[in-house]
Amino acid sequence: MKISRLLLLSLTLLFVSACGSGQPPAAPVAVKTVNDYFTIKVGDRRVQMQLAVTEPEMEHGLMDRRDLAPDEGMLFVYTQPQAMSFWMHNTPTPLDIGFFDRTGKLQEVYQMQPFDETTVASRSKELQFALEMNQGWFHANGVLPGAQLDLAALAAGLKARGFEPEAFGLEAAGVGR
Repeated sequence: MKISRLLLLSLTLLFVSACGSGQPPAAPVAVKTVNDYFTIKVGDRRVQMQLAVTEPEMEHGLMDRRDLAPDEGMLFVYTQPQAMSFWMHNTPTPLDIGFFDRTGKLQEVYQMQPFDETTVASRSKELQFALEMNQGWFHANGVLPGAQLDLAALAAGLKARGFEPEAFGLEAAGVGR
C-alpha cells in the first residue's frame, strides 16, 4: 500500500510538472522561404522583396514570372563581394537590375530584356546584393546610384529565412560592417 501511494504521488508530480504553467507549448515559428516577401527600403522607397539566398533560388530567380507587382522585386544576397552577371533565361518580364556593394549602397543599374540570354555584367567586382525590379522602376522612383539598401531590414529578413546575418557580413542587428 505504501508503494502504491508513493507511485501515485510520483505519477501526480510527474503529470503536474509536465503540464508546466498550464500554458500550451509554444508553436514552433515557421521559417520563411524564397516565396515570402519582406519590406525593405531602397532609398526612400519601400519594396516588397523576395530573398534569393541559396544557389537553387538564385539560379531560378524570377524565371517564368509574369505577375511582378509595381513595388515587388527579388534581392539576390551573396556572402561576400564579387563581380556579378545575370541573364534573362526563361524570364518573360522586362526587368531592371541594381547592383549594391557590401555597405548596401547602390552602385549600378541596368535594363534587361525578356528572354535575352545575353549576360548583363557588373563593372565593379565589389558587389554583394542584386535587386531585380520591373523595368523602369529605379528611374521612375528616383532610386539612383548612391541610394541605400536598408541592411537592418535585410538582416531581419535573412533571420526570418533561417540564415545568420553574420554569414553575409551583417551583424545580428542588421548594421553592416
